[in-house]
Amino acid sequence: MPAAAGRERGGIVRAYSGDMTSIRQSQTLRCYEYVDRPYTAVRTLLHDRPLELLRRATTTAVARTNQLAGTLRVEVAGVELGVEVSLHVRGVRDDDGVAGLSPITRVTIGWEAARAASLFPLMSAELSAWPLTSSETQIEISGDYTPPLGLVGGAINAAVGHRIAEAAVHQFLEDVVEQIRRELPSRV
Repeated sequence: MPAAAGRERGGIVRAYSGDMTSIRQSQTLRCYEYVDRPYTAVRTLLHDRPLELLRRATTTAVARTNQLAGTLRVEVAGVELGVEVSLHVRGVRDDDGVAGLSPITRVTIGWEAARAASLFPLMSAELSAWPLTSSETQIEISGDYTPPLGLVGGAINAAVGHRIAEAAVHQFLEDVVEQIRRELPSRV
C-alpha cells in the first residue's frame, strides 16, 4: 500500500545494542508504520477490540479456528518461518497531548510461543497510535524481547537472532496496519 504523498513507508528504528557481556538480557525493538485512517477511528478500534484486532492480524484464514493463538512469521533467506503465539493485551490507555503534542493511544501487549515457549523469545511491548493528519495515523510498536535458551540463545541472538526478531516484529506491525485498513474501510 503506498504511503501518503511525501511520507516514507514505516521503518525500523535500530535499538539493538547488546554485546557478549549482555547476551542474556532483553533487547529493545521499535518499528513504525503509517495507516491512512483517521486517528479517532483507529483509537476506537484499539479500545473496543484490541485482542481481536491483533489475533486477526496474525492469523491466516485457515488457522482462524484457533481462537487463542496467532502466527508470527518472517522470511529468512527466502524461507518463511512462523510460530503460533499466545497474544495478551494487558491494557489500553490514552495519554493526553501536552504542550501542543498529539494525544496517544497505548496498548500494552505481550506474546510467547504457544508451544515450546522456552525455545522462542518472550515479547513485552506497547503498540501506540497518534494522529499525523486528519486522515492519517502513525502506529508504532516498541518493546523488549528476551532471547530463549540462556547463554546459548543469547549468543545466537547476538549473531543473527536479533535480526530475525526485528523482522518478525516489523512484519507483525505491517499485519496490524493491514488489518486496521480491512476493518476501517476508507471513505472515498
